[in-house]
Amino acid sequence: MADDITFYDEIEGYCGQLSVLAGESVALHVSSKQSIYDLTVERWGVERELVYSASGLAGSFHEPPSDADSRGCAWPVSQTIETGPDWRSGFYLVTLTASGAEPGRDVAHAGFVVRTAQPQRRALMVLATNTWNAYNSWGGVSLYTGGSEVSFRRPFGRGFLARDEVERDDRKARPIRWGEEPDADGEIYQAYRFEQGYAGFVGSSGWFTFERRFVEWAEKLGVEFDMAISSDLEEVAGLCDGYDLVLGIGHDEYWSAPQRSAVEQYVEAGGNYASFSGNTMFWQVRLEGDDVDPRATMIGHKYSAHETDPIMASDPAQMSGMWADPVVGQPEAAFLGGGSAHGLYYRFGQALVQGSGAFTVYRDDHWLFDGTGLRYGDLLGAKHGVVGYETVGCRIQFDEYQLPIRAGGDDTPEQLEIVAFTPASNLGVGEYPKSISALSDQGDLEFVAERIYGEVNDDTLRRVRHGNAVMVVARPFGDTGGEVVTVGTTDWVFGLADDPAVSRVTENVLNRYLS
Repeated sequence: MADDITFYDEIEGYCGQLSVLAGESVALHVSSKQSIYDLTVERWGVERELVYSASGLAGSFHEPPSDADSRGCAWPVSQTIETGPDWRSGFYLVTLTASGAEPGRDVAHAGFVVRTAQPQRRALMVLATNTWNAYNSWGGVSLYTGGSEVSFRRPFGRGFLARDEVERDDRKARPIRWGEEPDADGEIYQAYRFEQGYAGFVGSSGWFTFERRFVEWAEKLGVEFDMAISSDLEEVAGLCDGYDLVLGIGHDEYWSAPQRSAVEQYVEAGGNYASFSGNTMFWQVRLEGDDVDPRATMIGHKYSAHETDPIMASDPAQMSGMWADPVVGQPEAAFLGGGSAHGLYYRFGQALVQGSGAFTVYRDDHWLFDGTGLRYGDLLGAKHGVVGYETVGCRIQFDEYQLPIRAGGDDTPEQLEIVAFTPASNLGVGEYPKSISALSDQGDLEFVAERIYGEVNDDTLRRVRHGNAVMVVARPFGDTGGEVVTVGTTDWVFGLADDPAVSRVTENVLNRYLS
């Protein structure tokens, strides 16, 4: 397999709408090298529930255009999926199977979310589809391999939405067992994904890796959520209204200004937000498009935004770089209680190579730990290494009782409870896993130091180097607003199914706001 997964399979497809109301239709765009294919649609909750199927559909091949990565495929509509008014809110997996294709190369996946016009449940989960798109290299490049614009109107990379379950080989922060050596360079992950023909960043983003695990765990407990996607926060006015809790899961890295405003206004009005996510809200992006879809393309200049983003000439605060960049001036820590400038990587490359993968409990009397049996100094989540591979941290000092409190100077809210944390670090040039593509001339360590502190020297590098991953409860708008719970790690979901303490902490969050 080449590293480009474009048309690795003999059939590919994408949904023209990633989010629809129950009862609306979804346009399905398919390109097949075989003349016949079958189609199924399943709602993916605790189990995969078949809601629609069709067989013997006529297939035709459409070349992906040269700018498919940035402008989309523009394939014609092949099928129209009519959702029913009784379809429950949730994520719906579309499976395309090409008749006559080589086994293992005959299946493709697409997907969409069914949302509700009015809240049907008390919590809303927002899938991190902006981040899925940022990591998707189908048709060319992603925001990690040279692109600054990526289209939603193309297939997701192979393995992003569905793949076979494995224990650890698809983990970027692969936990180590007794007697094992750490895989700092990610060689096991790369061998796995090349053998299976999966996209390079399949362990970094996508429904299967993160949100899927949370939904399966919650629905097994009898808890269901209404569901939406990143761009719904921008497109649907008042999307969060009426909910007691809004959730972000896994790797929710890319936010537009309207999306962030929607969530912040909701919390300021008394709503509550829970982030079980790492590297959350790190990059600001913009959604642009055309008359058919005004949010079809996501703009993200990232590391070069202060030099290359055209909007710098007219509205620098909309620059598609770090939220914490002084040009933008809205650090994510001001809302979440932590940000990646003060803790980004864990058990990834040379960052915490032999770390336990656990949070250390400090405030064992906090409601987050009710019923866990955890005491001061205990480890939370070590069994499955829930800390990693990307995290969220804040500046910490200790009070007279040797308990962590905010040190300030990082824009975190004054009302901030730090209940658990563990060291985390940024990475510089030459410290990333050798098996992945990364910056060749600059690392996150140097970049963050230069953008936040204005220069790169021993002092600023050390300020960025020594960070942490935190569990915090914040009130960014004081006593009049709601609460924000941040469990600052991408890999929290890997402990839900098989670690009672991880499960109980998560239940405590849901119970606090939904019972």
